[in-house]
Amino acid sequence: MGEQALDVRDFADVTDFLTPVDNVFVRAHLGVPDLDVDSWTLSVEGLVERPLRLRLDDVLALPARRFTAFHECFGNPFEPDVPTRAVANLRWTGFDLSALLDRAVPLPSARHVWFEGADTGTFDGEDGLSYLKDLPLETARRDVFLAYEMNGEPLTVRHGHPLRTVVPRMFGTNSVKWLTRIVLAEERPDHMFTTRFYTRVHPGEHTARPVRAVDVGSKILSPQDGDQVAGGYVELAGRAWSVGEVVSLDVSVDDGPWLPASLEPLGADPAWQPFTLSLRLPPGRHRVRARATDRDGRVQPPPGVRNSVHEITVTVGGAAAGA
Repeated sequence: MGEQALDVRDFADVTDFLTPVDNVFVRAHLGVPDLDVDSWTLSVEGLVERPLRLRLDDVLALPARRFTAFHECFGNPFEPDVPTRAVANLRWTGFDLSALLDRAVPLPSARHVWFEGADTGTFDGEDGLSYLKDLPLETARRDVFLAYEMNGEPLTVRHGHPLRTVVPRMFGTNSVKWLTRIVLAEERPDHMFTTRFYTRVHPGEHTARPVRAVDVGSKILSPQDGDQVAGGYVELAGRAWSVGEVVSLDVSVDDGPWLPASLEPLGADPAWQPFTLSLRLPPGRHRVRARATDRDGRVQPPPGVRNSVHEITVTVGGAAAGA
């Protein structure tokens, strides 16, 4: 299976701080389900004292909060080291998972939380799958947000309407769309999307771990790869992100020295951080690379891994450029 099996759709990059919904990437491994919102319910079940079943009106009646967070796709699970750089920055509205856990009261034996979407189908030759992810209970209680709006509007069907999970600072594979079931359990589920795909072995280790915390990353949004620009100045604009704050963003042209860009500090929300740099370039074709470093000292690596330095090619001048 290749990219077609993933129902991958990417849309044009923009330099807006909030990514317009129409420009947000789409991933639907099992296709987009056809849900009847009037009959949709969310259950909280398994190792809890008080199982819950909520309708959409019940969900919308819960106290809401909003925050902005970047949202990044890990990439094709068949090619986990190939950079994808599908990332967006969005304003989410909803409520914390902890509000439901407090009502359901997990039993002492509960150690993990499973999140199941309504999307079902066949993937990599296995039939009857649903999209399922899991997190340790304490991690889920602290980090998982249940969203029903994106950028102030109800979720679109392709982005998980009517309800989805959002896990800031974790790859998008952990943010289950079309959420229908939350199950508390003693063990992790043995499932294609939990223990087979979306795992990786970190450098210096030998055991595969689930793909969760994001890597340090950056992306040049303007100009875009292959653009031709007039004049000698190129106004570079892009975004950087990580689990914590990105503390520096450097740019290199044609394998030259790394030059510091102007980088906005991280605010209270786990959003991406804009960077800019004005470059004076001679006529011709140029390779421009961006490299982020976060507060933990993690640096985007050279090519060969999924979060390698981002690179674009631009041509300065007219038809004679690059001759």
